[in-house]
Amino acid sequence: MLFIRAQRKPVTVSGKQENVTMLKQFLGKFELEPKRLFLIDGLGAILTAVLLGVVLVRFERFFGIPSSILYFLAIPPIFFAIYDFLSYKKDNIKIGQFLKGIAIMNLLYCCLSIGFAFYHTKTITILGWTYILIEISIVITLSIIELRIANRLNKRQLKAD
Repeated sequence: MLFIRAQRKPVTVSGKQENVTMLKQFLGKFELEPKRLFLIDGLGAILTAVLLGVVLVRFERFFGIPSSILYFLAIPPIFFAIYDFLSYKKDNIKIGQFLKGIAIMNLLYCCLSIGFAFYHTKTITILGWTYILIEISIVITLSIIELRIANRLNKRQLKAD
């Protein structure tokens, strides 16, 4: 007689173990090449500056964010991009400190953006809120990754010293 045995997949608790493994692999890639984060952050900062200072200004009536605020919010990302590209080019073993620096600046920028949004809550449209919330979500996610990698690199450096 021929018996066919069905293969069973191992049972995991709601896939959390798989998600943790994927996150560790994802962070591991940036830990091996942390300078990539500066490029990603810098390119994102340039995109933000262009969107705020050029695109959204032209469509102010659709987003409801005053052009003076858009221009003001477009300035810090330009400096962030410069910081990122200089940090990327710098041959320094203290990359963790530079990553922590840009992560903190990004988080402060998010606070500034949210503050302006709430100050102008009467004029900002749903489209404006959508843009702000998406941008802030992306920046906060990137900042968290930068802080995690910075902490890992700083711990590694302490062990080496």
